[in-house]
Amino acid sequence: MKETGWKKTAGNGSDGKRTEGKKSFGRGEKTTGFSKNSAKVGVNGEKQGKSARKVSGVEDKWGTHGDRKRNVGEKDGQKTVRGGQRGKTKCPIYRECGGCQYLHLTYDQQLKEKQKRMEELLGGVCPVRPIIGMEEPYHYRNKVHAVFGLDRKNNPISGIYKEGTHRILPVDSCLIEDQKADEIIVTIRSMLRSFKIRVFDEDTGYGLLRHVLVRRGFHSGEVMVVLVLGSPILPSKNNFVKALRKLHPEITTVVLNVNDKKTSMVLGEKETVIYGKGYIEDTLCGCTFRISPKSFYQVNPVQTELLYGKAIAYAALTGNETVVDAYCGTGTIGIIAAKSAKKVIGVELNRDAVRDAIGNAKGNGVKNIRFYQADAGEFMVAMAEQGEKMDVVFMDPPRAGSDEAFLQSVIKLAPKKVVYISCNPETLARDLGYLTKKKYKVTKICPVDMFPFTDHCEVITCLQRVES
Repeated sequence: MKETGWKKTAGNGSDGKRTEGKKSFGRGEKTTGFSKNSAKVGVNGEKQGKSARKVSGVEDKWGTHGDRKRNVGEKDGQKTVRGGQRGKTKCPIYRECGGCQYLHLTYDQQLKEKQKRMEELLGGVCPVRPIIGMEEPYHYRNKVHAVFGLDRKNNPISGIYKEGTHRILPVDSCLIEDQKADEIIVTIRSMLRSFKIRVFDEDTGYGLLRHVLVRRGFHSGEVMVVLVLGSPILPSKNNFVKALRKLHPEITTVVLNVNDKKTSMVLGEKETVIYGKGYIEDTLCGCTFRISPKSFYQVNPVQTELLYGKAIAYAALTGNETVVDAYCGTGTIGIIAAKSAKKVIGVELNRDAVRDAIGNAKGNGVKNIRFYQADAGEFMVAMAEQGEKMDVVFMDPPRAGSDEAFLQSVIKLAPKKVVYISCNPETLARDLGYLTKKKYKVTKICPVDMFPFTDHCEVITCLQRVES
């Protein structure tokens, strides 16, 4: 593999990985590196470049995708798999959206392709364990975004941006999005005329409703609706919420977000809660986490439990270790690991994320964890200079990977183990090349399919310090 250089900006999670509301869901992200022609995938596996949202279908009629279950382990041609055969798909905007690069493959074929790519990228440093796939690789996204606009007949539409344009492709349902979230978006669109709410026109700058964001707790069932407006006033907002909740009583909170700037960002800075508590909660690995409109939270809860569980298992905590959770975001990994460690230190540059992390720790009654707002690399260098000893470092960097300064800080702190959770296998390969030259040996590599039907893959890697 051709190694790429470090970016100077690839620091401590302040580029949008941890506060995903700050960035557009559709443009400007780094590609996965799987294919030069592949569509882009965002910090959370959002399919990008070709759309702000995901590939869709109509009324959940997926043709060969609709009624067959995956049976792992059978030979191709004999297995029953939810997924069309190569080159066949019933998605009406498959090529225009471009988000599901592997939609034409059966799910077992997707896993084989990802396994092959991981072995090509990473197999030279350590044998790659079998990829962890999903039993039901559909409707896994608990976060759904739709952009609103007008068609040529001046009727309101909602959906995704076509690649390279701001032309909206209408979408009512998508095979990887939460079905209830899709239904809520369609309902909101149907209510606009009766409440005389105009959608925003990007060309003229007139109109009100720009986007709708829906987040749903997988275990709690709580639902948050975020209405992104071009101005701060929503006419008859109380009646609108009442009518919406009459059709969807599962909605537990509604937030108005104001984005009055000409920008590709989805969410603006100002927010007003007009119903409920302004956030939802969900359970992950036995801990409860608060999810606000801008919170970073993995969008595939089923696979996230497996991802974090595997990462903590690789750390092999006994209750006596001191752990650093670098790029800790809202504290998910550190809080979960704290149950099995003596002490956990979370470090994150983003102030809002640190605030949420502290709240999450208090909410779970976790007392052996402390969070610091700082650059993780600088923080760890200071710890090393003060003679502090760490047993394990968890690192879950943004797509750009870690910069050289951070990796040098890991070397200086010299933990016994490093558990690296990567959302970009190419930058992982680069970073492993550096660490393995500095007294670390890769002992385990395991891919996890967090985003079926896309070419994106997360990887957990365990490194052990060797003295000789």
